[in-house]
Amino acid sequence: MNMTMIQAMKKVTILCFALLTMTTLTAKAGELNLSVAASLKEVINELTVSYSAKHPGTLFLKNFGPSGTLAGQIENGGPADLFIAANREWMDYLNNKKLVDASTIKTFAYNSLVFTGTTNKGVKSIKDLPKLDKIGIGSPKSVPAGEYATAAITKAGVISQLTNKLVMAKDVRECLMYAELGEVDGSFVYKTDALLAKKSKLLFTVPQALYPRVVYPMALTNKAAQNREAKAFIAYLQGKEARSVLTKYGFILK
Repeated sequence: MNMTMIQAMKKVTILCFALLTMTTLTAKAGELNLSVAASLKEVINELTVSYSAKHPGTLFLKNFGPSGTLAGQIENGGPADLFIAANREWMDYLNNKKLVDASTIKTFAYNSLVFTGTTNKGVKSIKDLPKLDKIGIGSPKSVPAGEYATAAITKAGVISQLTNKLVMAKDVRECLMYAELGEVDGSFVYKTDALLAKKSKLLFTVPQALYPRVVYPMALTNKAAQNREAKAFIAYLQGKEARSVLTKYGFILK
């Protein structure tokens, strides 16, 4: 093999390595890490599939869970480009820590709190809850649905009668699972979760006067604020298609 052929092979090898490196970097550049409240799982899954079909260069890495846990992960350096919480408290928390770009904070949707279960004990309002033995509720320290529920039973004046009946769940979806499996008489969940139930039925809607309105704020993290893909996706989440999907799953837009 002469020197000319060796040099040519080296050039081809270097070119192939460069192309491979560029491909790898492009894929990484198109990755978006989403940290999203558990109750939005179906919505975000549908929207990311739709978005990816139109933007094949964008890859979504999704992390669903209780808002407080997600905020803690972001605070501790966890990968996140977009954060969607189920209350303003955890968004404000990260904003005060300078971990989200304040200029990108928008309201994604609203929801309402309901009580669902399989019990036949005649539960028609929050005043009937003392009749039950076990009640599912998200841990109020990290789960906004649990925080809303705690506010409601406190304002309704029944919390002292329920103290030993509350079964804590790690997120609102676990609350729904407890109700579906009959492990509790009923659970506090969002209306959109109750609509997904197969066995439990919606027993009553919690009066809005008893708790703060359920709001889902979203924002880009500081490290993603200048990311072209992240900016394009959060703009998409404010558009017509996203609003249509939110409505389909029972979320409130205003």
